[in-house]
Amino acid sequence: MKMSKKVSILSLVCAVSLAFWGCGEDKTQEVYKVKFAHVVSANTPKGQAADFFAKRVDELSGGKIKVEVFPSAQLVDDDKVFQELTRNNVQMAAPSFSKFTPIAKEFNIWDIPFLFRDTTHLHKVMDGEVGQILKDTISKRGVVALDYWDAGFKQFSTNKKPIVVPDDAKGQKIRIMSSKVLEEQIRAIGAIPQVLPFGEVYSALSTGVVDGAENPLSNLYNSKFYEVQSSITLSNHGYLGYLVVVSDGFWKQLPDDLRDIFKQALHEATEFERDESAKEEKLLLEKLKKDDATKTEIFTLNDEQIALWKQTMEAIYPKFYDIVSKDLIDKVLQVQ
Repeated sequence: MKMSKKVSILSLVCAVSLAFWGCGEDKTQEVYKVKFAHVVSANTPKGQAADFFAKRVDELSGGKIKVEVFPSAQLVDDDKVFQELTRNNVQMAAPSFSKFTPIAKEFNIWDIPFLFRDTTHLHKVMDGEVGQILKDTISKRGVVALDYWDAGFKQFSTNKKPIVVPDDAKGQKIRIMSSKVLEEQIRAIGAIPQVLPFGEVYSALSTGVVDGAENPLSNLYNSKFYEVQSSITLSNHGYLGYLVVVSDGFWKQLPDDLRDIFKQALHEATEFERDESAKEEKLLLEKLKKDDATKTEIFTLNDEQIALWKQTMEAIYPKFYDIVSKDLIDKVLQVQ
């Protein structure tokens, strides 16, 4: 009888322990659940890459890592996602670079105009020493920075004189995101910077509150800004991108072997996202030329015009040294 009681008590203790600690359970069978929150639609390159990653990490981990993707800010928007990541309510996100500048001023480097020669140079910077320095800075803030994803280079558009050379922008009101670097960029070409929320840009362009803006082709096309702009210049003067991050709490509990699998799946998703972003850019340019009933004129810069832009913008780089160190800017310029 005493033995029976002991067995019952032991069974009860084990049952309670099992719920919390596994009570001898094989930890290799544990499933790690990930909520991946992002703010764009599922059919964008970023949205497709998030879904690609979820499927691939499930395959590689044999079902030990399950990722549920929440697109279009269904779970949380990027203004609040860092708070949710630090609480481990969300395990994964891919905010745009601008969302990182309040916690790491070095991320303003991505806004510096004509700093990146082309996509090849950009990716070498991202995947090299500078990219790692920036990721390490973020990883000291309660989240773990992993990979960079593309949104695209920015182009100028306007309702007034086409902005082909810097002097063309004089006196024009140009909408920008909130950024000291972008303000200096617009002032350097004699234009007037206007900070507006993205949701107000179409109306502002339509009514003349602002004359022009800077956007990647995805924004120009998907938000139909071309309907209220007379010209687009393929200037590639600045860049927009995303940094994929995970919760520090989640990352610490993930076993080393599954971390390696997680990073491998994400690396594959990064290659996929960059390829899809490049394909989309070509497709959207063709659509802009073909589908635009308003006949917005599209300009491409020649080598002489690009050189003039670079000369104008490089002259203001010293103004960014207190925001982004000269050493970091020099490191970018030295990447071959």
